[in-house]
Amino acid sequence: MTFKTFDSKALDAILEKMVATVEESKHEIFEIGERCRQDYDALINELEEVKATVAKVIEQTDELETKSKFARRRLAEVSQHFRDFSEKQVREAYEKAHTIQIQLSMNRQRELQLRERRNELERRLCSLKDTIDRANHLVSQTTVVLNYLTSDLQSISEAIEDAKHKQEFGLRVIEAQEEERKRISREIHDGPAQMLANMLLRSDLVEKIYHENGMEEAIAEMRTLKELVRDSLKEVRRIIYDLRPMALDDLGLIPTLKKYLSTIENYKGSPVITYRHLGEERRLPTNYEIALFRLIQESVQNALKHAKATEIQVKSELRKNSFIATVKDNGTGFDVRSIREGAFGIVGMRERVSLLNGEISIHSKRGAGTLVIIQIPMQLDLEKEKR
Repeated sequence: MTFKTFDSKALDAILEKMVATVEESKHEIFEIGERCRQDYDALINELEEVKATVAKVIEQTDELETKSKFARRRLAEVSQHFRDFSEKQVREAYEKAHTIQIQLSMNRQRELQLRERRNELERRLCSLKDTIDRANHLVSQTTVVLNYLTSDLQSISEAIEDAKHKQEFGLRVIEAQEEERKRISREIHDGPAQMLANMLLRSDLVEKIYHENGMEEAIAEMRTLKELVRDSLKEVRRIIYDLRPMALDDLGLIPTLKKYLSTIENYKGSPVITYRHLGEERRLPTNYEIALFRLIQESVQNALKHAKATEIQVKSELRKNSFIATVKDNGTGFDVRSIREGAFGIVGMRERVSLLNGEISIHSKRGAGTLVIIQIPMQLDLEKEKR
């Protein structure tokens, strides 16, 4: 699967559907837990009532057992002295003992039923408690899943978009390289190549003038030819400097920046460019010098081309553990939250800084200029190099 055929919106739709499904499941689990909690509370109340009823029935049973003992004694006494009691007294003693015995049997049966109901309620409460605990655990687990879906997994889409931007950036770099080759080819063709062809014609003309008009006019023509050579050399040096300043290899970053910014100021004419360096002026590793020069060059060019700045302040500072560069202009500014399509300059700067494990921050508002801060970490053993 390539980034060209992959639809990141489809991934977003899938993630949204997954989030909605998990949200719905979480809600259903929560509802189940709430219903179980309501049933649990109702059973707790019922259990308390059953326990109170059991206690009351036990108390009644104890009273009935006491009465049953007295009734049995009375019945035994009446039975032993049957002739001393009337038929009515015998019947009353027998009926009272029988009634108390029935009531006692019914109370014992009710107590047994209440105890069984109590035990059943306690078992159901344990089961509901377990269900509630499991529901709470599932809710917490679905919450964790939702966090992953709404944060970590959604970053996949962002990562794919970032990869697509990087791929587009890579393609634009290739296109830019081709455009740069075309530009250099045109510059060489329209500049030094034309000048060299002109010099060749003028050299033939010098020889012709020398034979026809004498030495003085030939020398005058040679002076013109010399100016052409000087202009041609200047143009070639400008092209070479744009490709890669030779001073960067010979003198290092700081002197090259001074020369470059001075050249830009003189070449453009109108902008005022100030440069200040803090710390020691010393050579850095080649890859750092190239990267930092290009970053500052890109920031300055953006201020000149896009922001129409008339004043640019460039500052660099070399510390033991980092190199910090700032480029501030008074140009038109822009909204850093929205980079127009095709503007890969800032993307390229971020990529270059990322390769050096550095940080870049861009602060800008429309009509308020732009401030670019570049910080590149580096471990420099200054004491060792001083020795």
